[in-house]
Amino acid sequence: MIHSLFLINNSGDIFLEKHWKSVISRSVCDYFFEAQEKAGEPDNVPPVIRTPHHYLINIYREKIFFVSVIQTEVPPLFVIEFLHRVAEMFQDYFGECSEVTIKDNLVIVYELLEEMLDNGFPLATESNILKEMIKPPTILRSMVNTITGTTVFAEIQGVIDACVKLSGMPDLTLSFMNPRLLDDVSFHPCVRFKRWESERVLSFIPPDGNFRLMSYHVNAQNLVAIPVYVKQNISFFESGSSGRLDITVGPKQTMGKTVECVLVTIHMPKVVLSANLTATQGTYTYDPVTKILVWDIGKLNQQKLPNLKGSLSLQSGAPKPEENPSLNIDLKIQQLAISGLKVNRLDMYVEKYKPFKGVKYVTKAGKFQVRT
Repeated sequence: MIHSLFLINNSGDIFLEKHWKSVISRSVCDYFFEAQEKAGEPDNVPPVIRTPHHYLINIYREKIFFVSVIQTEVPPLFVIEFLHRVAEMFQDYFGECSEVTIKDNLVIVYELLEEMLDNGFPLATESNILKEMIKPPTILRSMVNTITGTTVFAEIQGVIDACVKLSGMPDLTLSFMNPRLLDDVSFHPCVRFKRWESERVLSFIPPDGNFRLMSYHVNAQNLVAIPVYVKQNISFFESGSSGRLDITVGPKQTMGKTVECVLVTIHMPKVVLSANLTATQGTYTYDPVTKILVWDIGKLNQQKLPNLKGSLSLQSGAPKPEENPSLNIDLKIQQLAISGLKVNRLDMYVEKYKPFKGVKYVTKAGKFQVRT
């Protein structure tokens, strides 16, 4: 019944998403944003929005839109009632249903959503039943949630590189499924900027060969989906001259695509002399001069997560390092734009012949740092 759920604030930021079957791209919310813009006031947004492949059924509670994605026809009131039940459950558990409270209790929120729906169908929706399975937040639980880690800062810098080999003077028009994702853009001089301002399409007569058509930023924190997670434990012992290292890397929010070329680089403290480690996947090297540990993982396998662990030898008599080192992650994902930007169509005018058209998406890590 319910395929996915998105929570959206008044600024249009998607600050939480939950998928019960396969992952549906955030771009489906563009239809909701269009309806919201036409409605003007939040209370005037139609509760049921039809798209080419889905129905979006939504409610507005406590300055939050609860937007559910439905793929088959179901009674809308049934879904609306369930969404109100979700909002009331957050209110019951956390004392209020607000964006800040939900973000502060993400672990419990996901646990509740997992129990309330089973494969997209309502399962446990009564407060007393849920509280037997999932304990309400306490100071200890809040501390655990904080320790599991949050994104401090994230942004996406994207480019569209074109390779054009067309005869004559073709006039091209490139449109996107979700141009509202783009916060800051710069264009090649061939692009007609006024057309972009009015219609959000790229209209241009291209130069021959390779060139950068457009660069853009997505700096809304909640739109940046981190494609991998890292579990790490690096510790240096007070007594003796040794330490321990244990790192696991796994894929997350990759839309079913394979994460490739994964490389973990750690700048160790100066007192670390050597590393005696075991890697379940890939190879590692440690340079005792530069104090740099490099773990070359390669492709991530969901079924068998790569792990690197072992002991660290420290300089005898040296004080324990005051801070643990940070981890720098490099990666690549083919055929996935982590920004969610998608090409809708490319049309050619003036010339009469039929050109070959292709689009390739690539995600690469820029500066991806995990603090320990």
